Amino acid sequence: MTLFNTIIAIAATVSLFIFSLKGFSKELQHLGAERLKKWLSRITANRMFGFLLGALLTALIQSSSAVTSITVGLVDSGIISFFNSLSVLVGANLGTTFTAWLVAFKLDNLGSILLVIAMVVSFIPGKIHLIGKSFFYLGLLLFSLQQINIVLKPLSGDADVIKWMAQADFIPVGVLAGTIVTAVLQSSSVTTGLSIVLVSQGVLSVQGAIAVVVGCNLGTTTTAIIASLSLSKTAKSVAVANVLLNLAGLLVFLPFIKPLTTFIQGLESETTYQVATAHLVFNLIVAAIALPLLTPFSKLVLRVTGNGSVQ
Repeated sequence: MTLFNTIIAIAATVSLFIFSLKGFSKELQHLGAERLKKWLSRITANRMFGFLLGALLTALIQSSSAVTSITVGLVDSGIISFFNSLSVLVGANLGTTFTAWLVAFKLDNLGSILLVIAMVVSFIPGKIHLIGKSFFYLGLLLFSLQQINIVLKPLSGDADVIKWMAQADFIPVGVLAGTIVTAVLQSSSVTTGLSIVLVSQGVLSVQGAIAVVVGCNLGTTTTAIIASLSLSKTAKSVAVANVLLNLAGLLVFLPFIKPLTTFIQGLESETTYQVATAHLVFNLIVAAIALPLLTPFSKLVLRVTGNGSVQ
């Protein structure tokens, strides 16, 4: 396969992954839009429940960007308060780690099986065929991951590619790359998935991949910023809180990426699991620090945004 054909194949499979991820997220949101609003308004009154709900919804929808954008919209409409939205944002960051495990587990053929199930379900009369759409996009998501793994294999033997990807070993470069790529693709799940696939093929080092996925957390905040542009000042405060929360977590964690990599490599031999574990540990630590400090954090954000009268 020529270099041009390899690039086209990579672009096509990544596009398929993005399409299936967005389709899966959209179908699940469509199925439970009204229930989602009711859950958020009731459960977020308790910060731990709000945190767990944010994590669960993100793991289910496979998009922290979607959950944070929905949260911004619900604050704008007055369904949930600014303060109650913060625990959902923290939970969304934890929920996005599910994608890393989904890729790390290498669920070969499961995507193809789900696609077949979706086709069968689509012929069943009644509303059940709507569930078939969710199965279809989830199957397509897993199938596209398998295809990405296949088309990226030629890169594992290319010395120039390996030399270029090795730049991510310098942690600030890896973090910056994760931030920029995620901001451009509008999906941390895509960036995380690609990083783990490249690690499994020896193209990207574990430390480089961990730096990239840590940067993803900051890059994914651009979606909520964009979603809030035409909304109220309070909604904008939620988007700003999301940026500050992820930026603070990144800055606190940055000096510990190297020792964390060494520690996890001593616990787990499988490189893909090492990246997924590090991603999970990072977001758990950020959540453990952030949740008890939400009250002073919320006051800081409102002061920064000039929205001090909001609760």
